[in-house]
Amino acid sequence: MEPPTTKTKPERPLVVPSTSFSAERARLALRSRHHWEQLVKFGMVGASGFVVNFAVYTLCLRVLGIHYLPAAVVAFAFAVGNNFLWNRVWTFRHDRGDRHVAHQGLRFLTVATAALVPNLVLLRIFVEGVGLGKITAQVIAVVLVTPISFLGNKLWSFR
Repeated sequence: MEPPTTKTKPERPLVVPSTSFSAERARLALRSRHHWEQLVKFGMVGASGFVVNFAVYTLCLRVLGIHYLPAAVVAFAFAVGNNFLWNRVWTFRHDRGDRHVAHQGLRFLTVATAALVPNLVLLRIFVEGVGLGKITAQVIAVVLVTPISFLGNKLWSFR
C-alpha cells in the first residue's frame, strides 16, 4: 500500500492589474501629432456646433417662445447633425473604418445623448438653482460636457 499523497494546487503568481498599457497608450497618444490635430479639428467642429446650438436655442427661446429645456433639446438635435457630418468627413475621416454611416451615426447619437443628459441637468441647476440667464447657463453647460463628447467619439463612435 502506498502512502496517501496530497495534491496541492501549484502556486499561481499573484496577478495585479496593471495600468501600464493604458498609461503607455495615453503617453503615446499625447505625443502623437495626429491626435493633437484631431483634437483641434474636433474643437473647430464643436465650435461650429456650438454656434448652431446657440442660434437654434436663442431662436427657440426668443422667437418661438419655447421653454428653455425643450429648446435645449431642439438645439441639441441641430447641433448633433452638424457635428456628425463634419466629424465624419473631416475630423475622424481616417479613423472611421469600414463601418456604415448609419452604424457610426447611431454611435454618435448615443454619445451625444450621453452628453445631453448632464447638459440638461447642469442647465436646470444653473437657471433655477444659481439664477443664471438661460443663454449664459446653456453656454456654460455645453462647454462643461464637451469632454464627454470628444472622448466618446474618439474612442467609440468612429472606431
